[in-house]
Amino acid sequence: MNKLLMMLAFVRVAESGSFTAAAAKLGVSVSAVAKAVTRLEEDLGVQLLVRSTRKLALNDDGREFLVRCQRILDDIEDAEFSVKSARETPRGRLRMVMPAMFGRLTFLPRVAEFNERYPNIILDLSFDDRPVNLIERGVDVAVQVGELHDSNYHTRLLNRGPRITAASPAYLKRYGEPKVPENLTSHNCIISNYGPIWPFRKRGRLIEVSVQGHLVVTGGEAIREAALLGLGIAQSNWWTFRHDVEAGTLRPLLEPYAVEGRSLSIVYPPTRHVPSKLRVMVDFLLMLCK
Repeated sequence: MNKLLMMLAFVRVAESGSFTAAAAKLGVSVSAVAKAVTRLEEDLGVQLLVRSTRKLALNDDGREFLVRCQRILDDIEDAEFSVKSARETPRGRLRMVMPAMFGRLTFLPRVAEFNERYPNIILDLSFDDRPVNLIERGVDVAVQVGELHDSNYHTRLLNRGPRITAASPAYLKRYGEPKVPENLTSHNCIISNYGPIWPFRKRGRLIEVSVQGHLVVTGGEAIREAALLGLGIAQSNWWTFRHDVEAGTLRPLLEPYAVEGRSLSIVYPPTRHVPSKLRVMVDFLLMLCK
C-alpha cells in the first residue's frame, strides 16, 4: 500500500477522531481507512492510536508522528499548488483599498500597464486613508500607512522612504533656500493637520523645529498643490512629492537632515495559498515602489 496514502488516512483519522469521518472526507470505505492505519502501524512497529469502543485517541508516538505527517503533506500540497499556479492565468475581480495620494500619484498612472499585462483581472479600487478591516470590507489587498500591529494579516513592506521637505523653484528664487532646519523659522511653511512641529535628524539625534506660515491645510493633496503653487515650504511622506521632485516642479530641501518616513505596506488576509491575481498585484506594487 502507498505510504503517502497510509499517512493521509492516519492524519484524517487523527484530525477527525473517527474512522467513519475520515472515510467520508477521503471518499473511501471505513474498512479501507482502518486497514491503511493498521498497515502504517505495522510498518512503523509502533501503535499510533489508542482504540476503545467509544473513541480514538493519539498516544505520544501518534502525536509526534502526526506533526511530521502534516508537515510532509503540507509540503506536497504547496509543491502542487506552485506548479499549478505557475500555469494559471490570473483572473477575476481584485478588491483593493489604498491611500488617496498614493493611489492618484503612484498607482493610477501605471494602471494601464497592469491591465495590459493581466487583461483578465478586474480592479475594484477604493481610496481610504484610514486603516480598514479587510475581512469586514471584503477586500483582497490594501496599501496602508504607518506601523501595522494586527498579526492576523499578511504584510509586505513597500517602502519607508525619507520624509521630504520641499518647495517650488519659484518660491526658492524669491525667498532663498534654508541651509539648516533652524532656518525654516524665517520661512513661510505650509502646515498640515499634524501640526507645526517638523522632525529632522542632526548629528545623529532627532530634533524638532517649530515652523509657522499663512496656510494650514488638511490632507496630502492640499499640501502638494499649495507647494506646487509656490505658497511655501512643505513636508510630507515621500510618495506625496516623489514624482514632482523627479519632474523638477518641486525641489527637495535639507536632505542631509531628513528623517525616516512612515512605512507603506501591503496588507492582505491570511491565506495558505495566495491567489495568482493577488500575487501579481503584490509584485506590481513592489515594483512601483522601488
